[in-house]
Order: sequence, then structure tokens, then C-alpha cells
Amino acid sequence: MALYSAAAAVLEGLERGDGGIKSLVYNSRFPHVRQLYALVSETVRYSPVLEKLLAGAALLQAEKKLPPQLAKVLVYDLLFGKGVKCGGRWKALARRHRARLEAELARLKVQQKVSRNEDLLAPVQAVSPGASQVPRYVRVNTLKTCVDDVIDFFKRQGYSYLGKAANVEELRALSGKKFLLDLHLPELLVFPPQTDFHDNILYTSGHIILQDKASCLPAFLLCPAAGSHVIDACAAPGNKTSHLAAILKNKGQIFAFDVDTKRLATMNTMLMRAGVTGFQLAQQDFLTVDPGDPRYSKVTHILLDPSCSGSGKVRGSGHPPWSCLWVQGPWVTGAVPAGMVNRLPREEAAPSAERLQALAGFQRKALGHALRFPALRRLVYSTCSLHQEENEDVVHTVLQEWGSAFRLVNAFPSWPCRGLAAFPGAECCLRASPADTLTNGFFVAVLEPCREEAAAPSMLPAAAEENPEPSEGKVAGAAPKKRKRKKQRVK
Repeated sequence: MALYSAAAAVLEGLERGDGGIKSLVYNSRFPHVRQLYALVSETVRYSPVLEKLLAGAALLQAEKKLPPQLAKVLVYDLLFGKGVKCGGRWKALARRHRARLEAELARLKVQQKVSRNEDLLAPVQAVSPGASQVPRYVRVNTLKTCVDDVIDFFKRQGYSYLGKAANVEELRALSGKKFLLDLHLPELLVFPPQTDFHDNILYTSGHIILQDKASCLPAFLLCPAAGSHVIDACAAPGNKTSHLAAILKNKGQIFAFDVDTKRLATMNTMLMRAGVTGFQLAQQDFLTVDPGDPRYSKVTHILLDPSCSGSGKVRGSGHPPWSCLWVQGPWVTGAVPAGMVNRLPREEAAPSAERLQALAGFQRKALGHALRFPALRRLVYSTCSLHQEENEDVVHTVLQEWGSAFRLVNAFPSWPCRGLAAFPGAECCLRASPADTLTNGFFVAVLEPCREEAAAPSMLPAAAEENPEPSEGKVAGAAPKKRKRKKQRVK
């Protein structure tokens, strides 16, 4: 029964917008996370079908004390899973209504003219082709270890290391217990799709971060020097924040903002596990942060990854396509009709034009606000959206509003996918996709001020070219310098 209660609690957290499936599962303290994750993911995938079955069988009307989310989990395992595994009154309840539910399932199949349970799923719920080909990316947390040590660790676990990838096709061909060093990002290891490391000691100890390659691009391209003051404007759940800290080598200051107390608490735990120091979390809407506040007078770099439609998320990965809204949903409250932010219909294949415009309006405000920080030298704007309205159109509009004050940087010219030709210079932006880059769908734009004292446009982050040692000069207001500690060697 504990499994079903934990799964129902995760589903309730999803509806409230407390986070995505992975973060809620791994913060549930349920001892068997794989089992819980699989049950929740499949229940979410079958959710539209389960809702029809519950309604058709009138189960919630007959069992008024049965919570709706618990009902979904029980019915999923009864009809689509391996059978109800608990005992007691809930198993008796499932048995009592089994015949009615099975009859309703048979009726639904006849109605939709299908023979298999899988065929009841709408195309958007079925696992997309991209889900099966996107590799498992593992970012080495250089605050705690180094790439060579992690490679040696996996080799001792029976994995075969094939060296640095020469092209995307080598990533696509990965199978079994083989892995590569990514061809673009120097601290990213690549394993075959669906490889699971959630129980691995390196993950639980914070030595590795499970993060999609496209999600690593914003911090990588922002590339602040050690000692810099940085703002992570839309910080939860914190993977990009920990990546920034690793690039900074924990020297400097990170200001991270989110509006939800629970997400901040979860993020704080994750950052502490990753060994991040010199960060300040604030329960605050970034739009209300005063650029003239002396606390931010030395902020030179801003990472802005705002709420978006999440249309680039690969289906079948355990993340609903609008998980970005669940992470930062309250920021768009008021722009989206009441009740829509955290309860978007899962059968919707694409966001409506009205909702896209509402999101784009918020994104333009956030980007324009970020450009107001007086010491800003570089800003990265990113989304996990495929829509031009949230990407190129937002960047173009804001650049027009600022006249010649800011410019797009032609960052990472070797990256194969560029921005859509929506305006002159849009090719400076980056795009990512399952088909072309073997990642989630993503968009990244790098902006810098057009002032004479600004540095020349960076064509590639320093880390990607020669990995020069960043300056370690003292920065006023930075975290106190601590005695250097030797990194833990992975045993």
C-alpha cells in the first residue's frame, strides 16, 4: 500500500505544480525509487484513458472515500500493470470493481476500434521516436570530482569507454555498456538511451548530474569567469545553477530566484549535495528584483530560462511536455486563464495561439528586465520550446526595443542547428532537437551590450577551446576565499 500512497502523493504534487516527476519521486523518500518512478510515469501516460474508465465505471461515485489520484494508480496497475500488489481494503476494493472496469475497458476498445491497450493512447501520450534515440547524458560535477576519475569508475563497473565522440552518429550508435565523452561539452559523458543511474553512488553523492545535453548549453555558453557575480533568474530545479557553480569553481556569487518555497527547499538540498557554495536563494519573482539594488551592482552575467510551453521536451521521458510550466508556473499566473497553468489538458498536441502569446509576453518582460542590470556583460536566454513565438520572436522584439544597446553573439558556430530565419542575425541563435542533435528540443540566444568597453563577441566559450585558467582576482562582495581542498577521488 505504501507504493500506491507514494505514487498518489506524487501525482497530487504534479497537479499542484510542485515540480516534475523525477524531482517529486526522488524527494518522496520512498525506498524503491525505480518502482515508484515507473508506476507514476505510466500512470501519467495513461491518465486520459484512466479518467475515461473511472468515469464510465462510476468508480469514484461508488467509492466516495477513494482519492482520485489513488484510484488512478490502482486502476492502472489492475488493468495495465502487473496487478494490484497491496493487500487490505484497497485490494478488496479493486477486486470488487474489477469486472466493471474490465467491461468498460473492452467497451472503450470497441468504441475506438483498437485491440491493444497501447493503441488507446493518443499520439502525444505514446512514446515519441525521439524518446528512444536520445542518449543518457551524465554531467561530471567538477566541484567534487573530475572527468578522468568518473571514467575510471564506470570502467571498473564493467562499462567500455570509447573515447571522445567524433560526430553525432557515434552517439546514435551507442548500445549496451558503452559510453563516450561528448563531442561538444568537455564534462559530459554519453551513455545509451534509458541507462539508469538514479541508484548509482556517483549520482546519490552528487558526483554526477543527470542533465540533458541541451540543458547544459545555457551555463556553458554563459561561461562566467571565476569570481563573477551571476543571476539565475528562473532557477528551479537547480541543474543549471549547479552547472554555473562548477564553471565558477565556487568562486564568486550566484543569486537564484524562484517564487515557491517548496521548490527552493528542494533546490537548496540538491545544491548542497552537489557541493555548491557562494549562492543565495530568494523566494522572489525575478520581475520584482530591482536592477538598481546595490546587492546586484556587480552582476555581470545572467542566465534567463523562463517559463515556456515545454514543447521541446521529448515525450516518453517521464516529463510531460509542459513541465516547464509546472516548475515556474506562478510566474505566468494572470497571463494564462485561471486554473490553466498547472492543469493543462494532456491530450493537447500543441499550445493554443492565445497561450503562446501569453507566454511570449511574459518572456519579453523577463528578458527586457534582465537587460536593465547596469554591470551586465553577457546574458543567455533559453527555452525548451520549439515555437518561434517564444524564441526568435521574443529575442527580436526585445532587441528592437533596446535599439543598438545590445547585440546577438554568434556563439558556438560549430553547433549544427541555428535559429530560424525570422530576422537578420537570427542564425546567431542555437536550436537543438532529438533528430539533429540527439537532445531535447531547445533554443539558446547569447546577448552582449554594444558598448566600446565591452569585450569582443565570444565565438566559443573559453572552456570549449583551450580551457584557460580563469582569473582568480578578488571580487568585492564575493564569498570569502576558503582553503583549497583536494577533490574526493571516486573509488
